[in-house]
Amino acid sequence: MRKAQDWGQPCPNPDCSLYKSMHKGNVSAISTYMTHSGKRRILRCAQCTMCFFETRDTVFFDLRTSEEKVMMALKMLLVKVDLAGIRFVLGVTEETVLAWLARAAHKAQEINVHVLRELPVTQVQLDEMWHCIERKHACETDTAGESLPDGEDGRQWVWISFAPEFRLMIAAVVGPRTLDTAKEVVAATQARVAGIPVFFSDGFTCSLAALMAAFHVVTTFARTGRRGRPRKPLCKPHPDLVYGQLVKQKQQGKLLTLSTRVVLGAERLTHLGFTISTALVERVNLTLRQALAPLARKTSSFCKDRERMRQRVVFFQAFYNVARPHMSLRQPLPLHERTCHGAICPRWRERTPAMAAGLTDHVWTFRELLTAKFEPLDSQSISG
Repeated sequence: MRKAQDWGQPCPNPDCSLYKSMHKGNVSAISTYMTHSGKRRILRCAQCTMCFFETRDTVFFDLRTSEEKVMMALKMLLVKVDLAGIRFVLGVTEETVLAWLARAAHKAQEINVHVLRELPVTQVQLDEMWHCIERKHACETDTAGESLPDGEDGRQWVWISFAPEFRLMIAAVVGPRTLDTAKEVVAATQARVAGIPVFFSDGFTCSLAALMAAFHVVTTFARTGRRGRPRKPLCKPHPDLVYGQLVKQKQQGKLLTLSTRVVLGAERLTHLGFTISTALVERVNLTLRQALAPLARKTSSFCKDRERMRQRVVFFQAFYNVARPHMSLRQPLPLHERTCHGAICPRWRERTPAMAAGLTDHVWTFRELLTAKFEPLDSQSISG
């Protein structure tokens, strides 16, 4: 008897007992329909008898535009093409492209949540990159001239948490240069790494407070029975926390001095043998500026609000981690696997940061990036 095909599609019915469960044999194809992108399937769950489309819970669901045009527009957003250029080339409005970007960012955030878990990193580099939203100077600023935390215009920053050993972007946040944003970046990093890695950053003063808020131990004191108020609990940095800073002094945009200092865990840092550096996360900043049009210097294609910038950064983070091979991570192919295709004879096996970290076993296609589906976190393993 022929075995039924497993379509790898989860049931989208919240009332179904197999809701979002995959590879359970409950989903089967009952018919097909034609779209601008070819033939697509209509699936049915045998458990709850609900019928749904193959593109459900993907970027392409309920779109009248061909999938190739949608992918072309999203690809152009990742290669420094502004909205006006996409409108001219593809003949779609800027509002339509932004609606597709919102869908892609939502899917990218889902990928980050399900893929970036229990990361076996030993070192994390933190950095923030300046850019502006709507205008360079906000209408209302604090005493230091920075944009207010709830302000959507003026000077904003792209905060990156980066694992240099895998070239992996752990977290990316858009916001002002404040303690609250630093805490948000460190908290997102803490939720995705296993254990306590070594942290390196620039000389931003709020980084230490953000790290202590995430990695600390609280010592409580027993009551002595004496008169007076009891001693308050004491909050100290975690004994395994190591934090080093690379301090730069600049004058009129030129680097004057460069020094390093160990803020926490000098003995453990010496034992591990790490060198204080933020060079690789600085290189990622350049990659972002070369990939996203609003981040380019002296550009007229800047974003008008913070949410649009956040969507671009989150979408690029997922693309960078799982679908963009990194040259420094490639591995030489064995001689018996070097198959020539005409005049081309590949010598390397391409790898993405997610492959280097053991999160996936292949380079994701761009369509796979926009159509990935996952089971709930409580019902899947780390490998997905």
